[in-house]
This record gives sequence, C-alpha cells and structure tokens, in this order.
Amino acid sequence: MAPSPKKRAAPKGRVMAQKKKKEAPQISPEDTVIIQFVSADGVGTGSELSLPLNTDRAELQSLLKELLLSDIEQAPKNEELRDEIQDTDYSFVLNDSTQEVSSTLHAAWTALEAQPSAEQTLRVRYHPLARFRVRPVTRCTSSMTGHTDSVLCAAFSPDGSKLATGSGDCTVRLWDLFTETPAHTCKGHASWVLLVAWSGDGKRLLSAGMDKTAIVWDGAKGQKLGTLKGHTGPITCGTWQPFHLLADGQLVPNIATGSKDMSIRVWSGANHTVLFVLTSHTAPVTCLRWTGEDYIISGSRDRVLKAWSTKDGRMLREFKGHAHWVNTVCCNTDYVTLKTGCFGEKDQPATAETTVAELKERALQRYNKMIQRTGGVGERILSGSDDFTMFLWSMDSKKPLCRLTGHQKLVNNVQFSPDGRMIASASFDKSVRLWDGVTGKFICALRGHVADVYMVSWSADSRMLVSGSKDSTVKVWDAAKRKLKEDLPGHADEVFAVDWSGDGARVVSAGRDKVVKIWKH
Repeated sequence: MAPSPKKRAAPKGRVMAQKKKKEAPQISPEDTVIIQFVSADGVGTGSELSLPLNTDRAELQSLLKELLLSDIEQAPKNEELRDEIQDTDYSFVLNDSTQEVSSTLHAAWTALEAQPSAEQTLRVRYHPLARFRVRPVTRCTSSMTGHTDSVLCAAFSPDGSKLATGSGDCTVRLWDLFTETPAHTCKGHASWVLLVAWSGDGKRLLSAGMDKTAIVWDGAKGQKLGTLKGHTGPITCGTWQPFHLLADGQLVPNIATGSKDMSIRVWSGANHTVLFVLTSHTAPVTCLRWTGEDYIISGSRDRVLKAWSTKDGRMLREFKGHAHWVNTVCCNTDYVTLKTGCFGEKDQPATAETTVAELKERALQRYNKMIQRTGGVGERILSGSDDFTMFLWSMDSKKPLCRLTGHQKLVNNVQFSPDGRMIASASFDKSVRLWDGVTGKFICALRGHVADVYMVSWSADSRMLVSGSKDSTVKVWDAAKRKLKEDLPGHADEVFAVDWSGDGARVVSAGRDKVVKIWKH
C-alpha cells in the first residue's frame, strides 16, 4: 500500500540539499574576516587586515585613508595629494561582484550570491567618488515655449551656461539659463533638426538633420559661421574633435558627421571644408563618437561598428557581433572629452582672455585624470542594438570584451557614468538597466516607466541619472540605492530628449509637446 502524499519521502537530492543548508556555518556580525583593500586596477593597498564583519562603511573609509596616507608619506610635495585623499569618499565592492558595501561588511557579505568562506581573504575593491555632490532635481522652474513642432534634441554647453535645442520646426534655439528665456533663434535648416552638439570650449554649436546639411553656429550670438554640404542623405549623427586633441596652431576642433547615405565625413572646423569621406558601411550610419585616443567610431544599420583613423581616413578595425542595427555608441571618456570638454567642477569660466592653449591644457589634464581613474583599463566603447543586446569593446581587440544581455526590446541609448564605473541603458522594454562599466556585469533594472524609454543622462557626480520616456514623464534614479528618487511629470506628450548639465545644477527635458522644461533642486 503506497504511503499517503503527506508521508511520502522527499527526493534524495532535496534531502541532501537541506542537510547541506543546515550544515552551512552561519556567519554572525561579530565574526572576523581577513580583508585586502584593492584599487580599481586590482593592485593591493596596504597589508591584509583582520576585521569584524560588523565594520561599517565609515570605518572602512577611515582605515583606507590611513593606508593611503601612509603610502604617500615619503612622496615629495604630497600636500595636495594628502588633501585630496582626506576630502574624497570611497565606495566599496566585495570581491569581483557588483555588491556594494552600503552599511556593514556583514550585510554586503550575506547579500552575495556565492558567499565566500570566512577563511578566504575578502577583496574589498574601492573606488573614489566625486568630491562634490549634485542635488537631485525636484521641481520645474521653467516651461519654455517657442518651438512650433516637436523638440527632438537638447544639449547644455560644456560649462553649463547655455542650452541648445533642435526641433521639427527646422530651427535651433539658444536659451538664456540665467533668466530661462529664449536668447536666439537660429534659422538655416530646411527640415527637421536631429542633433545639436557643442564644441569642447562651448564657443561653437553644430546642428544637422533631415535636410542633408550641417551648420556651425556661434554659441554666444547664434550667428551662422558655416554650412557643411556634401552628404546626399539625412545626417543622423555628429561629433566634435575632443579639445585636447587639437594640433599645435589649430584653433578650432574638427567635426565628423554620419548620414543615411552610408558615409562619414570629417570636416575642418575652421574653414568648413571636407578633409575625408569615410565610405565602407553598407547601410545608413546611425551613431558616431570621436574618442579621446583620436579614433572615430561609427555604428550602422549594417550591424557593424568601425574604427577610423583621423589622420588619413583609413579604416582601422571592424567590430562585428550584433545581429541587428546598431542604434547607439558611447565611450567611457565621453563625459570629459565631449560633454564637459575644458570645464571641470573647479574650473573658472572661460573669458575673452583665456587662450586656446590654456583650454587645451585644461582638457588634456581632465582626460589624463580620467584615464588614470580607470585603473589601467583605458578607453572602452559600448554599443547598443536593435538585437536587444550591448557589447563592450576595446580598440586592442576585434572581439567584444563582454556581451550585455537582459533587455527584452531594442536598446535605444547607452551612457557611461562620468567616472566610467557604471553604464546606463535605455530600452523600449520600459526599463533602464545599470551595468558595471569595467566588467559589463548586470547590476539592476530600474523599473517605473510605463512606455518606451528614449534617453538617459548622468549627474556630474555619477550618483544619479535621469531618464525620459514615451510615457511623458522624466524620472530621477539613485544609482547607489538602485531605486527611483524623483518622479517628474509635467510634459503633455512623449519626452524625446533629456540632459543633465555638467555643473549639476539643471536638467532639461523636451519632446513632442514642443515645450522645453528646466528642472532644478
């Protein structure tokens, strides 16, 4: 006679698993563990330490600072470095996971998927955080009208003092951010304006769109400086040469534009003539980046990314892997090379007396510091595609470093955080996802939008990001706590463009309702 279901024996495998679970030693907060602080590039700092698991983040901070200060004790002229260490906060991650220490070592330990043995040395990887804090935007200070069709793109100038928007009404508008009123209306395009991009010194603005032309404008006066004609299809993307790459005697950075005519054109920024025409793609070019290492990276609907020499226009490398159109590309150095250029959080605004050489030196120092902060990783390229995936690339290899999977629909926009440590991706699956900027490991999905997410933008301190969606809302997310910080309704229709200013003071959002909104704390 078969036993009743209640008395029936459990499968042998389940019994063994339950026994193992019971036998697994319970780690208490009072237990000690051996830790080794490790820098971003994997180099150990100081000797191994035995600490109780109830050690909190503040105690880890003070221990690390003691070790770092003792390391520079013998270094000459170390006062400035000493002050920097004292003023900097650090984040801590356990082993090679994405598990951050937000409270105590014990809390982070127990949250690990694969808990290490208490006898093993626990690697505590530390990363310097921005020495300043950006406050979350919480309110709309202005709803600026003027455009008579959808606003398709928006960008703050590198120093955060000016704002440019491009629209389906064929105009580019410059806005005064002190009074939050229109400053100039730039007329010259014959069709939709698809992109606006500022030069690294903030003096020039590039716009381009469906009329197959790109125009360079004076960023202060709104006057047309030159028209770039030559493409035979709509211009879909454009980028300026990073300011630190200017040659000796060169006063204006060059420009690269990509088009539906399947070509990329490199233009002289000074006299607006064509330097090279790069033709190798077999479908429309969708995205471009001019990297800090002086390559042009292009993505196309032919599913391939290509790297080009800016010296002679040769194709240097093809990156293959995507199964559908490449929609978006970014670099981990974009924030210092393209978004903020010559202007850091401490830099004084450029004046009429500031020379190009001084601005170039500023930009070079910021770029070198950014590369140093990557811990030997160097420049990384990230691509997002209609195949729902992203790839992380290095110029050293044709093969991807990592394939980032998880989105359920196409990836529309990707952005590295300013410190290069995290990646944010916006998708038509209604989510924003965060990833590790070095390893490509998935961190979390930020859910809250109820329709396609079009765009994301990071705050200057890498602690928050903002997203714009088809659901007509703008949302601010906390990257460390991995949750929604502010929900900003107000638009009457889809939000196509968002940008967070380099000084951290403002967020702009714009879209189908023809209104440009400014958000502040």
